[in-house]
Amino acid sequence: MAVLHGASGTWIPAVVPRSSRLIAILLVLCSIVTSTTFGYDGSMVNGLNILSSYIDYFDLDTATIGLQTSSLFIGGCVAGLTWGKVTDILGRRPALFWAALITVFAVVLQTAAQNTAMFTVARVLIGFGTSASGLSGPVYLAETLPLHWRAWGLGIFNDCYYVGGLIAAGVTYGTFTLSSTWSWRIPSLIQGVTSLICIAIIPFIPESPRWLAYQDYQEGALTVVAQTYANGDSSNPIVLAAFKEIIDTLNYEKNVGETLSIAQLFKTPVARKRVLLACSAAVFSTIAGNVIASYYLGTMLNNAGITDTTTQLQINVILNAWCLLCSVVGTWSVDVWGRKPTAVVCTAALTVMLFSVGALTAVYGTSTNTSGVYGTVAAIFLFQGAYSYGWTPLLYLYPPEVLNYPVRANGMGVFQFVANSVALLIVWTMPIALANIGWKTYMINGSWDMLMVSLIAYFWVETKGRTLEELDEVLEGTKHSDVPDLEMIYRGKEEIGAALAA
Repeated sequence: MAVLHGASGTWIPAVVPRSSRLIAILLVLCSIVTSTTFGYDGSMVNGLNILSSYIDYFDLDTATIGLQTSSLFIGGCVAGLTWGKVTDILGRRPALFWAALITVFAVVLQTAAQNTAMFTVARVLIGFGTSASGLSGPVYLAETLPLHWRAWGLGIFNDCYYVGGLIAAGVTYGTFTLSSTWSWRIPSLIQGVTSLICIAIIPFIPESPRWLAYQDYQEGALTVVAQTYANGDSSNPIVLAAFKEIIDTLNYEKNVGETLSIAQLFKTPVARKRVLLACSAAVFSTIAGNVIASYYLGTMLNNAGITDTTTQLQINVILNAWCLLCSVVGTWSVDVWGRKPTAVVCTAALTVMLFSVGALTAVYGTSTNTSGVYGTVAAIFLFQGAYSYGWTPLLYLYPPEVLNYPVRANGMGVFQFVANSVALLIVWTMPIALANIGWKTYMINGSWDMLMVSLIAYFWVETKGRTLEELDEVLEGTKHSDVPDLEMIYRGKEEIGAALAA
C-alpha cells in the first residue's frame, strides 16, 4: 500500500494500493452503491407491493402505492439540481461519501417507519442520497478509470442494479411468510449495506486526476494517472501522454472562458448538444417500458393471469438473475461493438417484445390457457433481457462520456433531474394506466419506443475507443491537445516518443 496524501486534495486521506487492477476494482466497488441500491429498491418495492402485510399496514390504495413507490424520485430531482456543484467544489470522493451517508440515514428512517408519511419522507431521502451517488459515481469513474477499463467499469456500475435486485428479490421472498411488520422492515434495513461498503472503501481509492488537475494539484494528478495506468510508475510514457492530454485540454477550456457554472451548460451550441445527448439517455431509458416490470411486476403478472403471490415472488427472483446475465453481455457489447449500435439494437428488440407482451396479455390475460400465460411471461423476460442488454450498461456510461469537464458534474445533475422527473411521472401514472387500460398501456409505450430507435440512430455519436479529452474531436470537430490518441499509442500505430516530444 502507498499513502498518497498529495493525490487526495481533500480532507479524506488516500491510502491507495499500487496495483492498477486492484484500484480499478475498488473504484467500481465503491461507486456501484447507486445502481445496487436502486436495483435493490426496485425489486424490494416490487416484492413489497405483492405483500399483503405491507399493503395492509399502510392501508394503501392505487394512488398511495404510486406515491410510496415514486417518492424516491422526488429526492432524486432535488439531488439533480444541487449535487453537481457539491461534486465540483468538494471533490468526487467527498461528494460520494456524503451521498452514501445520507442514504444510510434514510434507510434507518424507512425501516423504522410508523406511518405512510414517515415511510414516504424516508424514500424521498433515499432518492436524494442514491441520485447524488448516481451523479458523483459515474463522473468519478469516467474521470479516474483508464481508457481500457472505462466501458467495463461504467457498464458494470449499472449492471449491479440487478445484483441489488436479485438480493432484494431473495430477501423479500424469504421474509414474506413472516406475519409481523418485519416482513417488510428487514428488506428495508438491508438496503443500506451497499452504502456502508462505499464509505469503507473511499479512503483506499484516489481522487479524480481531472479534478486534481483543475484544482492545480498537478503532481497529485500525475500520481493518480500513474496508479491507474501503470501500477504507480509516473515515468511510463503512456502515463505521461495521458497526463499531457488532460492538462492540455483543461488549459484550453480555462483559456476560452469555460467555467464550472450552470450557465456553461447552455452557453454554446456544443455545450447544449452535450447536455441534450446526456439527457436523451435519461429519458429513453426511463420511458422504454422497463418501469412496468421494475416496479409493478405484480400488476403485470396479474394482467397476464398469474395471481399467486409465491409464484410472483419466484418470478421476481428469476427475472433479476436473467437481467443480470443480459446486462453483462451488453457491457461486453458496448465495449467491443460500441455504444450507438448497442443502443439501436436493444431498443428495437425491446420494442418488438413490448408489443408482444401487450398482444399476449390482451388475448390470454383473463384466460386459463396455460400456454398463453407462459408465453406472456416469456415475452416479459425477453423484453427485460433486451432492455438489460443495452440500456443497463449504457445509462451511466454514455452521459459522462459526452460531457466535457466544465459541464460534466452539473450536466450529470441535469441528467439526474431529468431521469428522476420522467421516472416520477411514469412510476406514479403507470399503475393507474395498468388498472384502467391494461394491455393497451404496452401498445402505447411500444409506439414511442419506435420513435426512440430513429432518434438514437440519427443523433447519437459514438464514444468507443477514445479518452474523454479525445471526444472533443467528435463533438467539436477538433482535439485540444497535440498528443496522439491513446488507443493508437496502445496499438503501436503512433510513436510514444513523438507524443511526449510534442
